[in-house]
Amino acid sequence: MKISSNFDGGNIEVIEAENPQNIRLRIRKDNQSDFFQWFYFRMTGAKGQLCALSIEEVADAAYPEGWENYQAVASYDRENWFRVSTVYKNGTLTIQHVPETDCVYYAYFAPYSMERHHDLIARCARHEQVALHSIGETVDGQDMDLLTIGESDSNKKVIWIIARQHPGETMAEWFMEGFLERLLDDTDPVSRELLKKCVFYAVPNMNPDGSRRGHLRTNAVGRNLNREWHDPSLDHSPEVFYVRGKMDETGMDLVLDVHGDEALPYNFIACFEGIPDINESQLDLAYDFQKELARLNPDFQTEKGYPKSAPGTADLSMATNQLAFRYNAVAMTLEMPFKDTVETPYPESGWSPERAQKLGRSTLDALWAIIDRL
Repeated sequence: MKISSNFDGGNIEVIEAENPQNIRLRIRKDNQSDFFQWFYFRMTGAKGQLCALSIEEVADAAYPEGWENYQAVASYDRENWFRVSTVYKNGTLTIQHVPETDCVYYAYFAPYSMERHHDLIARCARHEQVALHSIGETVDGQDMDLLTIGESDSNKKVIWIIARQHPGETMAEWFMEGFLERLLDDTDPVSRELLKKCVFYAVPNMNPDGSRRGHLRTNAVGRNLNREWHDPSLDHSPEVFYVRGKMDETGMDLVLDVHGDEALPYNFIACFEGIPDINESQLDLAYDFQKELARLNPDFQTEKGYPKSAPGTADLSMATNQLAFRYNAVAMTLEMPFKDTVETPYPESGWSPERAQKLGRSTLDALWAIIDRL
């Protein structure tokens, strides 16, 4: 029996793995950071045995409340992921499972590898309405991929959608996959009409280095990119530096920043209530977008979420606040759960890649409902 994580997005440290019923593990912290919560590893040679995999010291993780009522995911083929019995007690997260094969993967959420990212980019780039630009490099030297979808025109609305500033929030790129596949479906009437009225700029992965390194929240040098939007630097946050620079060139009417939340078992959107000189009509549009999305997709709701910031108290280092303030745009942060949705549960998979993809697709309908008011 062996446990390993030396692969794209992998993260675990082995303390002890001699007895299948007493496997002791630890999550590795993000580089140059104290953040940790993402795990992803492979176990081989334990077919048919009851295994107890205890991940220790998780009470010190970034969001310990995220372990309550949480179930880890497992897969035999890295395509189909299912929930497995998981118990959080006394600071230890214990996964209990009998593998059906000698190769099984466990993760905090279904991973979205950099290889799959490159496959997504390559598929999108084949479409005649897509232009692919590498707008810069990360600290580790990976490309920052930007997809421009549709022809630029002064009469068109400018829509930005970015995802996975926090690399462990892999549901964000699953969402992007669904969103982009529908947007580029020439047979879809909503997509066709949106592309007559809008040009889209999409960054499916804002944090390639953290993704490949198996980080939860930061880039290669321990920076939380969603606290870098006020003053990004080439040394510490080139990902934001290059993307914000491109945004300065294009401007924007609406931006959606896609994330995952460790603790809250809901899909919801956070807005920009606390920015200076707030444009109330833009905020009303953001609220109407949420109402439409809730009407279209029962997995989304508007009652639960983050507390709204008091006027004038917004943190302008965060993307949604900075972009709403900087461009007078309708800016929103969409959050999805690592757990299951309380109001629309599906216990076999919990919140899953497939459900995230479908929410991404529904987002285009919600956008269509408000597009003429942008």
